[in-house]
Amino acid sequence: MTEKKNENLEQEEVKQEAASPVQEEKKVSEETTEETPKETAAGEKAEEVVAETKVGEATTEEKTEAKEEEKTEEASAEEEVVAEETNAEPEEFDWASLESGVDAYSEKERNKLEDLYNDTLNTVTEKEVLEGTVISLNKREVVVDIGYKSDGIVSLNEFRYNPELKVGDKVDVYIESLEDKKGQMILSHKKARATRSWERVNESLENDEIIKGYIKCRTKGGMIVDVFGIEAFLPGSQIDVKPIRDYDVFVGKTMEFKVVKINHEYRNVVVSHKALIEAELEQQKKEIIAKLEKGQVLEGTVKNVTSYGVFMDLGGVDGLIHITDLSWGRISHPSEIVELDQKLNVVILDFDDDKKRIALGLKQLTPHPWDKLDDNLKVGDSVKGKVVVIADYGAFVEIAPGVEGLIHVSEMSWSQHLRSAQDFLSVGDEVEAQILTLDREERKMSLGIKQLKEDPWENIDTQFGVGSKHKATVRNFTNFGVFVEITEGVDGLIHISDLSWTKKIKHPSEFTAVGEEIEVVVLDIDKENRRLSLGHKQLEENPWDVFETIFTADSIHEGTVVELMDKGAVIALPYGVEGFATPRHLVKEDGSSVKQDEKLDFKVIEFNKSAKRIIVSHSRVYEDVKRAEENAKRKTQGRSNKKAVKSVNDNIEKTTLGDISELAALKSQMEADEKKDK
Repeated sequence: MTEKKNENLEQEEVKQEAASPVQEEKKVSEETTEETPKETAAGEKAEEVVAETKVGEATTEEKTEAKEEEKTEEASAEEEVVAEETNAEPEEFDWASLESGVDAYSEKERNKLEDLYNDTLNTVTEKEVLEGTVISLNKREVVVDIGYKSDGIVSLNEFRYNPELKVGDKVDVYIESLEDKKGQMILSHKKARATRSWERVNESLENDEIIKGYIKCRTKGGMIVDVFGIEAFLPGSQIDVKPIRDYDVFVGKTMEFKVVKINHEYRNVVVSHKALIEAELEQQKKEIIAKLEKGQVLEGTVKNVTSYGVFMDLGGVDGLIHITDLSWGRISHPSEIVELDQKLNVVILDFDDDKKRIALGLKQLTPHPWDKLDDNLKVGDSVKGKVVVIADYGAFVEIAPGVEGLIHVSEMSWSQHLRSAQDFLSVGDEVEAQILTLDREERKMSLGIKQLKEDPWENIDTQFGVGSKHKATVRNFTNFGVFVEITEGVDGLIHISDLSWTKKIKHPSEFTAVGEEIEVVVLDIDKENRRLSLGHKQLEENPWDVFETIFTADSIHEGTVVELMDKGAVIALPYGVEGFATPRHLVKEDGSSVKQDEKLDFKVIEFNKSAKRIIVSHSRVYEDVKRAEENAKRKTQGRSNKKAVKSVNDNIEKTTLGDISELAALKSQMEADEKKDK
């Protein structure tokens, strides 16, 4: 057994590039003298010491100590060899004892030598994960000592996540091959990390450990981080306490993280960098909140800009500047005043009991514009400004930053028609107006535009006298007439009865439309109420003077039924005039009633010039003819009856009693006929 161990040690020594001084000494002694049992023991001891120095320990300090012990043992071994060579007499090797199996070492000595051998060499196998020490590195490779007879090499790319790697660091390695074609041991740090990654990740989560990771790339909603060889997800909200706008600046960086969540089923890992700084910020936040006071001025950084305000970071505490507190003047969006990441001084306006909601102000750090308003400005002065806000009731005009005045819609025009302010002005218009009221304490001002123009009603009598003719624009309708505007500020009413001489108009919309132009004549002026009485039909002569001679009573004219109603019908007569017939005057000769759009002859029953009314009848046309015929027949029959009575009276004396009775019957019949004619 001892011989086999010696042979193994000799084979390992041959593989090494340089032999130790002890080995050279041993070779010399073997060539000159025969090997004694003591010399063999000394040689074995020296070889074991050499093997121990070759393997070494994990750290640099242990290797240094091992080298010092090695030198001491080598020196003592050499002294023993020299002493034995000089003092001891050479003895022949007992080959018989070797063949008979007699051991030259005692059991105690052999156990001691075996323990020494086992302690100085690590037994490693391929596909195993070990911890090694970095002993050197260059631009391409890292040399790692794992306590084996030779050192291993790892590609530097596998340490991208750890740019601070240095000599002496402990690293995990995976033994891919104990010897390649060149006799070099090949190690992999990446595979070692992958093998132990889940164990390390779980330990980090349980121990709340801070780990390092390499940000590989960005993805939807965050970043991909290499942690222990595992691709972990870093949400965008967990990168920093403030919103991140450019994720690309973090790609390729190595940062510290905390594992916040692990999904073992899907092998997902979520890490956070924000968690590392939240604790520190929370402490800062408490210190800031404890010192908050209304009116206090602090420096902050613009964290976020919204349509309604700006969020400021006050050093771990967030506050909001409402859009109305950004500037004394009106702005449409906060971005007109501030920018992201801009540092500003702000004043604390208010906060809730828990100091979680903090209201900040920016404009409060500057004097109010009303305090700087010109002291000489007074009512009646003209000012120029820009329209900043439009409402139905008026427009706000900014005459100086933060100083606004209201122009009510009634002060925009001399017109009495209620219209929207949008009809006169638009946002952004530059206008000139007159100050109507000025209240410096309440910081209010009312303005007027129409005051800069002449009031048209001042000279209404000369410009729009009674009887003058003008063109007007229809503005509005009522049941009783049409409101028109001759010029801006001068309105008038055309009564429905003054629209047409001949047509019966039920509503003005039948005659005209809003926005149309119409010719009018001034009938009357009401200067106090700013109203004109106007007419349209007066532009023509009154045709009823002529109609009076045409549509005389009992005259017959052809007409058309244009409208049938329960109370009668409207009949269109010649010359554009209309008449009216009651139902009993609409019965035709055959007993049927007239129909819509039917043309018939109508007799004028009544003509009223002042009321402009003509009453006609169709029934009277044929009734009067029939009555005339009956009257003529009745007159003829009456004359014949009178002759017969006279003849009877002349012959009455000559008649008998029987004749008298016949005459009486004839007389009764004649009287009945007369009554019937009547």
